[in-house]
Amino acid sequence: MSKKNKRAKNHIKNEITKGIFTVLESEPKKAFNYKQIASKQEITDTEGRNLLIRRLSELAQKKRIQEVAKGKYKALFVPEVYVGTVDVNTQGNAYITTEELDEDIFVSFPNLNKAFHKDLVEVQLFQKKRGSRPEGKITRVLERHKTSFVGIVDLYKAFAFVRPSDSRMYTDFFVPLDQMSNAQHKEKVLVAFESWPEDADSPYGRITEVLGVPGEHNTEMHSILAEYGLPYSFPLEVEHYANSLDTRIHQEEIEKRRDMRDILTFTIDPKDAKDFDDAISFRILENGNIEIGIHIADVSHYVQPDTILEEEAYDRGTSIYLVDRVVPMLPEVLSNNACSLRPLEDKLTFSAVFELDSEGRIQKQWFGRTVTHSDERLAYEEAQQVIESKSGEIPDSISIREKGYTLPGEVVDAICRLDVLAKKLRQKRMDHGAISFDKVEVKFNLNTENEPVGVFFKESKDANKLIEEFMLLANRKVAEFIGKQRPEKTFVYRIHDQPNEDKLIALNGLIKRFGYQLNFRDKKALNSSLNQLLENVKGKKEQNMVDTLTIRSMSKAVYSTDNIGHYGLAFEYYTHFTSPIRRYPDVMVHRLLQHYLDGGKSPESGKYEEQAKHASQREYLAVSAERDSIKYMQIKFMEDHRDQVFRGVISGVTEWGIYVEIIENKCEGMVRIRDIKDDYYTFDDRQYALVGERRGKVYQLGDEVEVTVKNTDLVKRHLDFSLIGKA
Repeated sequence: MSKKNKRAKNHIKNEITKGIFTVLESEPKKAFNYKQIASKQEITDTEGRNLLIRRLSELAQKKRIQEVAKGKYKALFVPEVYVGTVDVNTQGNAYITTEELDEDIFVSFPNLNKAFHKDLVEVQLFQKKRGSRPEGKITRVLERHKTSFVGIVDLYKAFAFVRPSDSRMYTDFFVPLDQMSNAQHKEKVLVAFESWPEDADSPYGRITEVLGVPGEHNTEMHSILAEYGLPYSFPLEVEHYANSLDTRIHQEEIEKRRDMRDILTFTIDPKDAKDFDDAISFRILENGNIEIGIHIADVSHYVQPDTILEEEAYDRGTSIYLVDRVVPMLPEVLSNNACSLRPLEDKLTFSAVFELDSEGRIQKQWFGRTVTHSDERLAYEEAQQVIESKSGEIPDSISIREKGYTLPGEVVDAICRLDVLAKKLRQKRMDHGAISFDKVEVKFNLNTENEPVGVFFKESKDANKLIEEFMLLANRKVAEFIGKQRPEKTFVYRIHDQPNEDKLIALNGLIKRFGYQLNFRDKKALNSSLNQLLENVKGKKEQNMVDTLTIRSMSKAVYSTDNIGHYGLAFEYYTHFTSPIRRYPDVMVHRLLQHYLDGGKSPESGKYEEQAKHASQREYLAVSAERDSIKYMQIKFMEDHRDQVFRGVISGVTEWGIYVEIIENKCEGMVRIRDIKDDYYTFDDRQYALVGERRGKVYQLGDEVEVTVKNTDLVKRHLDFSLIGKA
């Protein structure tokens, strides 16, 4: 027999063997004869049947299957079945995460069974060999995570295919011409999954939206939103409903509220902010204590339950902040007008009012609906100038704006006193074990066409921390006010679980390379060492990388009716009360708080828990889209700097290359291992390094290197560098 014929026969034998196990393991409690197996495997020829009979006999003799009666066979191994979430990698293989198993289940590409990334699936384990990782096959898709995908059209005469932009989508979509929605060849589109017939190589899809020409700015921004199922405009009926609301403030409404319009009130926000959620009021009481009001837009007055406005706000869950635009949770008539605490306008607010002594201790507190009037609108930079300029007596006024505009002395005095109190509140938090995440934010200077012409970094200064501390105070005290009541009441908390110890140990291994170390003696020592780490890296080349790695080692903060406290802030009770213009959970909190202030009974928690989970998911998607927009802008910025040599830090090492973060602008790109020509490099996962086999040169996490831009891909949002060498 020729080698070719022998290989062909072995292939047929292997396929039949695989088919036997597929049939027997699909129904492990049932016995099958050869005819039933042949039918299920569509073996119809005599030669194939004879080979099947022989193979069944051989497998039974080798104790790989069991013959329970003459000619009747069952699986020897009863496979375990689990439900889990699919994590597809760029090679097309996947790992399934389950609640029952500590280890992920590996699923090779041929065993995906039409499952997509993040689908909920049923997975069947293969018989495990000693010492090997769990491996299995997906038997059923229980729930699709996504049914719409962004992709590019390949148009043919009688049909089209859409190639998904996501590298984890391993298949394209077949689209009949009558499902094209007038999309043209090579346009970027949104395609909806329709079905995946058993005998089809590709799933069937329907184009629901044409996004535009790939690479164009608006196309890519809309694509980022579309990839996460996020909106970028309001339905006309929602806009119409919002525009028809009576947003006037009537006397009968004022009479239901605490009138605080005569008390000095101001806002401090980013200079380009259009919506102002919060304002602070300030006055010195006769006893020398200070009364501070944290006043929040009363969105729940306008957004009523069981309306299309409410449905839209709930569905969105949050505003989305892309680099060049905001996609608001509420229509503009509310977000920028009626609910925005603009200067010199009366506004309906929901307030937390505190009487504090000179050490920042709360003597009295009050929560309820108010009407307020903001006297001043300050940018953070202006408030920061006030804080930095204070020395000796508070001046009657201070000039901080162009054209000789002066800020009244009473506002200057308020800001200076609030800064002192904020610092005391912050110190108490830190002493109690809070972690200080002051991560540098990457920002862009954009021209009129929204092209990035510069990169700068936004750092949190005293003015930012002043506002942060009083917002934290309001959020914490509202949560305590409800959370400490007995019997326990249904409420929506912002919770943050303790970090996973394995992740912290891994983080410690990484930061040791830079001379830092965590202290695991107890929780207080650990948090203190985390804060020391974050302080020590400030201004260093490795700051952004260490900040990012530290944040990744933490659990994610989420919304829940089950209060477990907030680890990062070291609060036993915490909620989100202060940003209802841009966060739906804050609207829920306002409603529940007012319900309890009115003496209402605690509602069932099930509905609120479901809404809290939805809000957490929407927040995660919005944050992901925001990160993608930053990545897009970074790549766009680097397009115009192809000939420039940059100094960077190795921020990641993988088997296919190294990631380098440029020090001066935080742009991150990849140097592919195949493009490093001076040696043959292999990945050493213990050292987090690439090691040259001949010369022994090492490129390790944290090393400084010099790179140039090799390739920029705005569509895939990928940046490739060429490596010059170590810096």
